[in-house]
Amino acid sequence: MANAPVQRMSQLMAKTLRDDPADAEVLSHKLLVRAGYVRRTAAGIWSWLPLGKKVLSNVERIVREEMDAIGAQEVTLPALLPREPYEATGRWDEYGAELFRLQDRKGGDYLLGPTHEEIFTLLVKDQCSSYKDLPVILYQIQNKFRDEARPRAGILRGREFLMKDSYSFDTEDEGLARSYALHREAYQRVFERLGLDYRIVAATAGAMGGSKSEEFLAPAQAGEDTFADCPNCDFAANTEAVSYPLAPVDGSAVAAAEEIPTPDTPTIETLAASLGVPASATLKNLLVKVDGEIVAVGVPGDREVDMGKVEDHFAPAVVEMVTETDFAERADLVRGYVGPQGLEKVRYVADPRVAPGTAWITGANKEGMHAKNVVAGRDFEVEEYVDVVVVEEGDPCPRCGTGLTLDRAIEIGHIFQLGRKYADALKLDVLGQNGKPVRVTMGSYGIGVSRAVAALAEQTADEKGLCWPAEVAPADVHVVAAGKALQTELALEVSDKLAAAGLRVLVDDRAGVSPGVKFTDAELMGVPKILVAGRRSGEGVVELKDRRTGEREELTVDEALARLTA
Repeated sequence: MANAPVQRMSQLMAKTLRDDPADAEVLSHKLLVRAGYVRRTAAGIWSWLPLGKKVLSNVERIVREEMDAIGAQEVTLPALLPREPYEATGRWDEYGAELFRLQDRKGGDYLLGPTHEEIFTLLVKDQCSSYKDLPVILYQIQNKFRDEARPRAGILRGREFLMKDSYSFDTEDEGLARSYALHREAYQRVFERLGLDYRIVAATAGAMGGSKSEEFLAPAQAGEDTFADCPNCDFAANTEAVSYPLAPVDGSAVAAAEEIPTPDTPTIETLAASLGVPASATLKNLLVKVDGEIVAVGVPGDREVDMGKVEDHFAPAVVEMVTETDFAERADLVRGYVGPQGLEKVRYVADPRVAPGTAWITGANKEGMHAKNVVAGRDFEVEEYVDVVVVEEGDPCPRCGTGLTLDRAIEIGHIFQLGRKYADALKLDVLGQNGKPVRVTMGSYGIGVSRAVAALAEQTADEKGLCWPAEVAPADVHVVAAGKALQTELALEVSDKLAAAGLRVLVDDRAGVSPGVKFTDAELMGVPKILVAGRRSGEGVVELKDRRTGEREELTVDEALARLTA
């Protein structure tokens, strides 16, 4: 294979910036723009410049190699998709406002694909008719689209992004488990090769559906996910997936419920202060509307309701808070004094902490009145138990009881055992060994390729700039000519020799740019090795610097070539 040409910065489209972009909120956004890797086209839409495209392509290559290694076959499906398959599975509505919908000139409904479960299912339905055609794993690396309400953080949360999505098709659940395990192992190899620090955590399926689901998270302060980790056992989960078993207690000895006057105590804080009790002794009842129906959500008074969990539980129904108008139309609902006992025409769901037998102080459904000794299962019934509280640092591990730690992270991968949700909706069957139709079972597996670039930037950058791992860097060596004609001549000569040896070389041969600016740009761009042709060029001596450690040493040209090509 021909050697890659030396990339000269005098010819490179990569304008570096000294200052952070005004709209940049996170480190990766700041540095990728400043180093000339990406540029904003519109809100949530980004252009990849030459250096950025090299990094993106390297991540894509690693993903492709590991997918090929498990026997997956690559295809390319359209991004513009018809409405009908998504309507058949219910996702045309379930995706809500995040789905890009459009019409053609004839009024036909289409969408820009967020994921391709439906289209892959139809492809396999068309191509596979017998159990002999399965199992099969198909994948693509393609731009996806989601109409984010608040695109932010640069390429971390865009409306268009590059993703690897793969899908497994098996005739039996055991086969699905094997396909899932293959992907799980392949993902570990991908992220290890990328040099990412990551965690595998239990997750919810969300709009994707299915049963088992795990996320691959890269810890970073810029992350929008929060995960819980147990320091004592191997439990780890996205906080949205942390759940606790229902643990009823014996409440038979609790005295009868009793109403007590509590004027001017419409909040948990004022109630607890007035009665001299901890907030944890009170029961908070949050009223929401689910597709217009009022639902009460009960949690201990010292805990907050995680509205994301509530929305996920009731999806695809629309969840919204009750309004002043709702209270005005329902005289039985008294703002600040709602209690579950005696509620009529209101569904009541509660967190497992409100277990049968637990006793509470809660609203009496009268202005200025609360009730004490109100026992779950005796004085009121919970229609459904749902984990809906915000998980907090120190909450007990569901597995061993040790206090959990919380950390922020970026979701870089997600794997699902979908089961037969999509096969049922689209009637994907093959003939089994006995000649009878067999319903196919599926898995869905995603890696955020462009998001992985941002995650790497977040995890590896330092105060000077980007600092890429070798396998994803845009070049192996960044050669800097420190000014004069002699240094430039030596820098170009060394660059050609390195390229001839198979290395990818970026050389800063820009005329009229000071050595200080060149050194600053080299550190900002983050290539793993920096080779400087400086003051001792006339002696055939160069300086080799490791971008990550900062270690530097002077070597002869031959020594430097030997070191870099070893």
